[in-house]
Amino acid sequence: MTPPAFSPVALRFENIDKRYGGLLALRGVSLTVAPGECAVFAGRNGSGKTTLLRIAARLVRPSRGSLSFSNSSCDDEKSPVRPGFVAHATMVYDELTAEENLLLFARLQTVSRPERRVEALLEEVGLSDRRASLVGTFSRGMRQRVAIARALLHEPAVLLLDEPATGLDPPGVAWLAEAIRRLRDSGRTILMSLHGESEISSLGTRAIRLDAGSVVADTRTGATFRSVLTFADA
Repeated sequence: MTPPAFSPVALRFENIDKRYGGLLALRGVSLTVAPGECAVFAGRNGSGKTTLLRIAARLVRPSRGSLSFSNSSCDDEKSPVRPGFVAHATMVYDELTAEENLLLFARLQTVSRPERRVEALLEEVGLSDRRASLVGTFSRGMRQRVAIARALLHEPAVLLLDEPATGLDPPGVAWLAEAIRRLRDSGRTILMSLHGESEISSLGTRAIRLDAGSVVADTRTGATFRSVLTFADA
């Protein structure tokens, strides 16, 4: 799959807080992710990784602080930057087939030639032979493949992956690693949350650790990949 030409995108989180009632999920997070960087976020459950990705996906607003993509604010609804997001929940419909799911999301995102794009992605994720099967009959790993295809439909310049290997068997993880490698090498900006070292984490160009909603280690400021990633399993 040859990616189209696009302008690489940077993300800037500036003094981000996110509060859910009495819980402060993020505390003063300030980060710049450079265009084309593959940033791996590590940390224990509840450290703020998912919240940060959901803010980057514009699914939630920060309680304080701001996020910008390149030179456009995330508060600008006309911003052309539309990240692709793979969340913990697959966000696909059980009562639709794999093909129907992807066609629905492709049309919602005004993807050019949606039938051709969906056909290519079903082949890419290894589900061409199950295109007409209801997603409700799929294993967790197969559903994850549909979710990844959904995130890639509009060929985003920014890709957000929240533990993307969830449910995948070893061949699926190997496929995902190769897919991320191609996307990284094509110049996409990738942010992904992971637990510990793995085939997927080795693709990162930078590793950042969160703890209790704060950035506590970053390879850009001297930490090593091993110290950032192995801490998450401690």
